Amino acid sequence: MTAPQSERNHPSTLASLAGLVPFLKPYRWHFVFAGGALLLAAGATLALPLAFKQMIDLGFGAAGEKSAAHIDLYFLALFGVACVLAAATATRFYAVSWLGERVTADLRAAVYKHVVEQSPAFFETTKTGEVLSRLTTDTTLVQTVVGTSLSMALRNTLLFAGGLVMMFVTSPKLSAIMIVTLFAVIAPIMFFGRRVRTLSRDSQDRVADASAMAGEVLNAVTVVQAFTHEKIEARRFGESVERAFATAIRRIRARAVLTVMAILLVFGAIVFVLWLGAHAVMKGDMTGGLLAQFILYSAIVAGAVGALAETLGEAQRAAGATERLLELLHLKTDIVSPAQPVP
Repeated sequence: MTAPQSERNHPSTLASLAGLVPFLKPYRWHFVFAGGALLLAAGATLALPLAFKQMIDLGFGAAGEKSAAHIDLYFLALFGVACVLAAATATRFYAVSWLGERVTADLRAAVYKHVVEQSPAFFETTKTGEVLSRLTTDTTLVQTVVGTSLSMALRNTLLFAGGLVMMFVTSPKLSAIMIVTLFAVIAPIMFFGRRVRTLSRDSQDRVADASAMAGEVLNAVTVVQAFTHEKIEARRFGESVERAFATAIRRIRARAVLTVMAILLVFGAIVFVLWLGAHAVMKGDMTGGLLAQFILYSAIVAGAVGALAETLGEAQRAAGATERLLELLHLKTDIVSPAQPVP
């Protein structure tokens, strides 16, 4: 029998989230519905720069009644795209939030059902407080990734891919320069991403340790009071909380560095490319509307990269939580029902 708390000597990876697939399968059609809303919202977002480009080149660049007609047409189209975007975004939010709540409830019930079927030896070697931490804190992290982070990751992946394609359609030369520049900034982001993943698991483990200690002391509080160990136990718990806080601060600091690097380096590359685009407009190599379209697609791609970096941190924390929940689900019990029970 191996207790969950003993299996902490390896960092969790995003592959751990694959353990949630059995809990997601019963709701595959809900995923299809949410995916359709997600595609519609992403398509509407990618259509906005096209409307701006046409509005600038054909609307502001024309004259007289023709100019007014173009402006009316493209502003109306722009509002229509915004309506589609709003409806699709609201639909996606409701669908994925429902999935997060439903999957979390199923996972929590399954883990609890499996734990109560374990033998007495399991409860002699496993702290009750740690099991309770798995059922509360870790399932909440899973709810975050299923109900929010997964949807945001898919949305920003679509925006990144679609925005990148439209950037090449708008200006292949500027897009090629930007891609080469972006590849140069990926390496430090990946390095800090691994650091955040390790610290995320450590932080969750320290919180679980504090919860387990509190659970054990409170379950035997009469014995603690009989030996007048209240102050000693309070000091031990305080030290455990401080260790959890220190680990959490290291995780937060690493995530802050990751966020700064991702946003600063990516936007720095974009500013450099846009500087080249401004000179191209001055030379007459491209129109103002085309440059505005390229700027908007660049902003979409940059925003998607920044959001993916932040979402990755949440997914890494949820991966650690999923791994520990699956450890409980995969425990084997010594209690075996006979093939033919005796009355």
